[in-house]
Order: sequence, then structure tokens, then C-alpha cells
Amino acid sequence: MSLRHDDHLDIIRELAKGDSAGRMDPHWSFSRRGFLKSSVASGAALAMPFAALSGKAHAIALPYSPDYGPLAPVADEVTGLPLLQLPAGFKYWSFGWTGDTMSDGRPTPGSHDGMAVVASDANKIVLVRNHEQGGTGGSFASPKVTYDPACNGGTTNLVFAPRLQQWVGAYASISGTIRNCAGGPTPWNSWISCEETSNGTHTSAAYTKQHGYCFDVPAVGAAQPVPLTDMGCFSHEAVAVDPVTGIIYETEDSTPSGFYRFLPNVPGNPAAGGRLQMMRLAAAHNASITLLGTQYGYFNTGAAGMVAGMSWDVDWVDIDNPNKPFVSGTSYGGVRAQGLVQGASSIVRGEGCWYGNGVIYVCSTSGGAAGQGQIFAYDPRRETFTLVFESSGASVVNNPDNIAWSPRGSLILCEDGSRNPQMIHGLTLDGTAFPFCANNMDFSAAGMGSYTRPSGRVFSSNYTGSESAGATFHNEWLFFNVQSPGVTFAITGPWDNGAL
Repeated sequence: MSLRHDDHLDIIRELAKGDSAGRMDPHWSFSRRGFLKSSVASGAALAMPFAALSGKAHAIALPYSPDYGPLAPVADEVTGLPLLQLPAGFKYWSFGWTGDTMSDGRPTPGSHDGMAVVASDANKIVLVRNHEQGGTGGSFASPKVTYDPACNGGTTNLVFAPRLQQWVGAYASISGTIRNCAGGPTPWNSWISCEETSNGTHTSAAYTKQHGYCFDVPAVGAAQPVPLTDMGCFSHEAVAVDPVTGIIYETEDSTPSGFYRFLPNVPGNPAAGGRLQMMRLAAAHNASITLLGTQYGYFNTGAAGMVAGMSWDVDWVDIDNPNKPFVSGTSYGGVRAQGLVQGASSIVRGEGCWYGNGVIYVCSTSGGAAGQGQIFAYDPRRETFTLVFESSGASVVNNPDNIAWSPRGSLILCEDGSRNPQMIHGLTLDGTAFPFCANNMDFSAAGMGSYTRPSGRVFSSNYTGSESAGATFHNEWLFFNVQSPGVTFAITGPWDNGAL
């Protein structure tokens, strides 16, 4: 059975109008085989967020998962092309290629990036997908959901029918933003989309508004293109919401970069304002920065000499002016500077951030002695920050970016580095990394040859080195993006055979 074209349009219209509000469940299952549910965190699980907490995690690289098996090209169920390499038994469906006509009649924007499942019912799964476009060619959405009419970043909402193994449609949900890189799902059926920039009228006359903000995009109904200014104006990457407290944790893609928490005045309503703070670790300073002629010391978690299992006590310093995009005489860094002068700590290019197993997992894309990435676990109940994994080289994990927690109790890491092909890795509770998926999208003459979409757009380049992004699970489904040429995938298969 498949959906008719009219059925597709009816579902999309219902979601866009918000008629389904209140009838869909938030996607909040980031649990270990159902052991952790929604906002209830088990004390036993909190005692063991990762084996690294006992100092046992090591950067072990396997050529493939011994449970899932080696990777090999697998044909797409939609196009018939071998776009991905996966273990035996896994299948996938591609959707939403750059330029494809969406359900609202608009072309699909490019630069697919962060994404998450934000709501579901028995028949459909709703995702919100970022588009990390940074140009000033104008909004790709309607004026009603446009922030800065000059800018072409934003988000699209996607709908997937899991029982039918079929994509339903997509529509533009917010635009007029810049470089929507990652973000995070919320317990209130939305996706907080983050601008990875602090550009604005101070950097270019092409902009009509200040950028560097977060925006709350609902699963159903129209988004309000209003920035969440109290969450800070800086080069945002991702957020993670603690469902127990409603506190929102934020990463910053910069060097140095802060790890922040936003204490909302009203949990579940970040638009009502709140207080921004930056993490400070109980550790001796090992780095410094000069601001307005004065040198300030801070602790850099990405420096050489860190070992998996190291843990530090956490406290937080207030950011008095979260809406300060730059330090005087520069064009950036106004928020992090307020923390660093108070001794706040830094991670190296903070990117992926995800709630799971009762802790907040944080990715440092370029941290560690090899500069190939680190994964940390922040425990909000114990107020500790622990290094759980450090890549010893590109052959282990190559600059992880977006991350997500799987229903079976492991992390999935999306690479954004120089390795070709770029991969998606699993990271198990004992600190073992293994490749799960490899990009196989070579449309050059030396590869599978050029490919023309129904939109008429022709793809004729080798994209195997393009980053993977936006990994997000829903039960037996894994969704993710390849940023260029810009494609979204839904994968299913024998997950219970292994850690993911």
C-alpha cells in the first residue's frame, strides 16, 4: 500500500496549519532499550553513563562492527542507486534532494545539516531539518516565517510514514536565517535551530538584522521567526534539553568555545526569557586569551594530555549580556569573552550535543592531541564533566560533528573531516568506535555516472567526501543527511544485532 498524491498533500496541509497539535507524541525516548523513559532518569543508569567514567574507555577502532558486519554498497529503495555502504540486512530510502519540489511547491534548499525527529504518532514521524546556507539571496520560505528577508538559511519539516516505509512530503518552516548548522529536539514537540554565526549589520550592509541566535521551530503549525535572544548571540552549534529540569545546554563552534546552559524563566518556553551561564571546570589553567589588551587564563579541555575517564567538577558563571555579538574592535566573541574573563573553561569547536542516558553528551570536533575529536559527558545531577572518548587519529574517527543517542544505548557520530569517504560511526559503552555507514555518492564519470533528478537538476560530481549530519533515531529508524549534494535518508534493518 502507498499513499496517493492527494493523501500526501492533506497530511502536509494539516501539519502546516497546526491541526495535529496535541495529537502527536514528542520524540523523547533516548533510552537504553526502553529502560529510561521521557523525563524519568534511572539512578542506576546515571551511575554508568559511559564505561569511561571508570576510566576504561579507550579509542579503539574496528574496521567494522563484529555484530553488524562489514560495509558494502546497498541500492537505494527509491532510486535504485548504491548511494550508501551499509552492513548486510539494512535498507534505506532517499528523499528531499536539493532542488526537489516540496509539498508547498518550493524547491528543496541545499546544505542539509542538523536534524531530529520532533513528533510522531502511529502513522507518521515528523522531523525538522536544518539548511546551513549562508548567502544573502533571499528567504526560501513565505514572509510569515521569515526572519531576515535577505538571508537564505532556515529549516524544512519532513514527514515519514514508517508503516508504509515511505516519505510523505516536506515544506519550508522557517527562513531568513544564516548557517542553521545544528540544534536539538525539545520535549514540547519542536526543534531549536541554531545559527552558526554572529554576523549582522556590523559585518555587512546586506543583512537587515543581527544574527547568531536560536529559533524554536514546531513540529506542527507555523514557526514564529523570532530569535531567542536570551539564549545568546554567538556561533551556535547544537542544544540539548534536560527533560527533568527544562534547562537547555548549548555548544559553540569556535576556538576557544564555551559550553553554556540556559535557565529558562518558564521551562518549556524559552521565548519567555531566562539566564545564560558558561561552564567553568575545577582545573588549572593551561591556555590564555588576550582581550582588549589583558591576558586571561582558562582551562582548555582539548589540549594534549587528556585521557578518557578524566573528570572535572563543574560550576557556572553568569553571562550578564547574552546579546553581545562581538568584543569591541572585532566582529565576534562577545559572549564567550564574558565567560573567559571569569575563568570559564573551553572546548575546542563544540558541536554535537544530545541528551541521553541521563547525561548531556558533548562533541569537541577538533579536540584532543590528534585534533580529531573528543566526546564528553556532562552529568547535571553530579555536576561533573567527563572525557569519555578521544580519537587518536583520522582512521579512528575523523572530526565528529553531529551526534545522537540510540534507543539501544550507544552514541552515533557523524564525521565532518577530511577522510574520504566520510562515515557515520557507532560508539559503544566500552569506548569502541566502529563504522556503520559510508558515503558512496560518486556521480563522476569514474563512479556511477551523472544522475538527473525529476526536478531536472543534474548531479555529476564525487560527493563521497561530503559530511554526514543530522543523525536521529526513532525506534527502528535512523534518519540522517549528506550535506552535499543535499539528501536525506531513512535507514532500517537488524538493529538489535548490535549496539546501535
